[in-house]
Amino acid sequence: MAFSFLQRGNLADHARQLSLASFEPSLALEDLVPGIDNVRHDVYLSPKFVDATRFHIFKLVAKYGNVEELAAEEVASARLRSRMQGRTVEKQLDTNRPFDPAEYKRVLTDLYVVSLNRAKADSNVTLDFLFRLAVLKFMRTELVNQFGAALERCRARLKMYEGPRQSGTNAIMGLRERVMRFQINKKSVLRRAGQDLFVILREAEKETLGKTRRSLFGESNAATFDLFINRQLFSDDGQDDYLNAEQYVMLGNYERDPDRFQTIREFAGQLLKILGVVAEADDPQVEGILNVPENAYEIMAGGTPEEHTAKGKAQKAMLNAWVDVLEKQSVLESMLASYEVAPLLAQYSPPINPQQLKNSLISRTERKRVETLLDEHGKISPANLHAAVKKIETCKPAERTRQAGRFFADFLRYHRDLRRMETVLAVMDSVNVLGNEKFRELSAVNNTLYEFLLPEEQKPTEEKVVHHVILKADIRESTTLTRTLFERGLNPASYFSLNFYDPINKLLPKYEARKVFIEGDAIILALFERDGEPLTGVAQTCVMAKEIIEVVTAYNARSTAAGLPSLELGIGVSYQDSAPMYLMDATRKIMISKAINESDRLSSCHKGMRRLLEDRDLLFNVFSFKTVDDADTGGNPDEFLLRYNIGGIHISRAAFVKLRTEISLQAYDLEVPMIWKKSNVRVYSGMVPLGQGTFHRIVVREGRVAHVDPRDFALKRLTDENYYEVCTNPKIYEAIEHVQTQAAVAR
Repeated sequence: MAFSFLQRGNLADHARQLSLASFEPSLALEDLVPGIDNVRHDVYLSPKFVDATRFHIFKLVAKYGNVEELAAEEVASARLRSRMQGRTVEKQLDTNRPFDPAEYKRVLTDLYVVSLNRAKADSNVTLDFLFRLAVLKFMRTELVNQFGAALERCRARLKMYEGPRQSGTNAIMGLRERVMRFQINKKSVLRRAGQDLFVILREAEKETLGKTRRSLFGESNAATFDLFINRQLFSDDGQDDYLNAEQYVMLGNYERDPDRFQTIREFAGQLLKILGVVAEADDPQVEGILNVPENAYEIMAGGTPEEHTAKGKAQKAMLNAWVDVLEKQSVLESMLASYEVAPLLAQYSPPINPQQLKNSLISRTERKRVETLLDEHGKISPANLHAAVKKIETCKPAERTRQAGRFFADFLRYHRDLRRMETVLAVMDSVNVLGNEKFRELSAVNNTLYEFLLPEEQKPTEEKVVHHVILKADIRESTTLTRTLFERGLNPASYFSLNFYDPINKLLPKYEARKVFIEGDAIILALFERDGEPLTGVAQTCVMAKEIIEVVTAYNARSTAAGLPSLELGIGVSYQDSAPMYLMDATRKIMISKAINESDRLSSCHKGMRRLLEDRDLLFNVFSFKTVDDADTGGNPDEFLLRYNIGGIHISRAAFVKLRTEISLQAYDLEVPMIWKKSNVRVYSGMVPLGQGTFHRIVVREGRVAHVDPRDFALKRLTDENYYEVCTNPKIYEAIEHVQTQAAVAR
């Protein structure tokens, strides 16, 4: 289909100012074993989630079908059950229990988090894609199943009312009419219930799942994850007139309609060809460009270009060309009707078919048919219909132009979501959601089953520690502090207990940390990573260490106000890629771990370095120095490091490497004051998931060991050796937030 444009000669010149993006939705299930049929992948979903989903959908169907009281009660009579079209139900839903959408969203969110954690633990994000496909397939199937179940309940209840002991013919006729309307309105009921499910998924993604995913995987695969948050996935084929009218634009369905999807797709391709963006209207690139709704705003500013700028003038020219096409191809009137019909659907459809109602706004012949039907169905007033017709007939050229730009943007949104839906449904065919216990057992025995269970449903396994993290918190100058308290007639034991040990003890359950042992001025804690659990031990320990610093700082403020001395801490965090060993002292287990010794060194502070740096206003709390050359270290340079750690968290290199596998860390270079001069500092920022939808940001500084002159502390050079500090100064976190905000504004 070819046609000419107004201003054809200079449209290509205008298009040179465009910056168009392209997107081709794709989804592949890789590194997964086929199931028992050797074709599809077997998935078994949490029974609790399955039951909750069926119940939730049943309640939605009954609610939107206006049959809640008819469908709610169990049919107790075995005679009636045997007459339900000869169908058997393995498990009857208990529909009398309370309907709590918030509880359902919690169960759904918890299972999605289980899937993300499993995908992270297995280093295979495809596992989460498989899970999401299985959930969507199950939901789509259950929408139809639960409609059938509700209809069976209604019919069975109706038979009970029609029994010989029942009376009230008018009441029975009313019930029959309600059941009949419920059956006739099947598409409407399923659409509304499906969109409710979509909203729950979208809210869960926004509130918890998106943050968890970015924390674990960063922004990688973001476009693939977006495929699953698409309201078209809860429609049959993407051609639901009501859904499209409400959320996009209702295109024509009949061959004679000038605004059919394929026709508008061809017009858009011709526009891109004339703009010089593609060589031909059927160029494969057209698909990718039409899959990016933002391109509509780039080309014609959504119908409202700013004409005082050069780009705005170019957009105005391209918008006028688009209006010219719609007018010449008799699309413009249908387009205006598509927008005006949307608010009329609730009043007139049913009984009027939405496409018929839309065409009645621009066709006098069709309008007379609709008016006749409205009169036959209870004398429904056509006043609003006539008002919409008048609005279209009196629509001014400027408004038509604006609506044409809006139409192009809405069409691109619909085009994108339709292609996303097609991509997901195509891959969904390769997923087999098992509901039969026999098939589940067969698949499990053959190691082809992918099982996603809530934590409370998972079978208890033997506790097997695979890795562990050690944290040592050491109090500085504890001897001097104890002597000072004694001299003032105060109790050092209660002081340390109330300001140090007790606050830390309260944090242990939150992070599932264990005390290894307590010294007079230090505490050593351990976090264990177990087989089959989310392996985020270092990230959790870093957050716990940061919270220890914050808690002690808060207690110090109270002590200072009361005229008591403050506590100064140094924390060391070490990671070991294995389980600890133990020796037995009678019945007491004593841990043996290289990480304990390393955490001791990391938490230490050299007295000379303390004297040199304690009065300086620094943004960081951990530094490492050396005063001898590498050749003079005798093969163990770590023993010759001079460490400074006051109120800081020093983590080992192995811990940092492990941390980068646990969460997504974004690197930033900040220019900040340092010991000798202002310089660039490399930091890494990431979000740590703490469960129940909560997250905590950590920032880790990568420092370089400084080679200094021991006589005057003058800097000789920065070595190639690195050390790592979890930052605790709020100014660093504020700087990161500022950089991220600027980046977001720039995008």
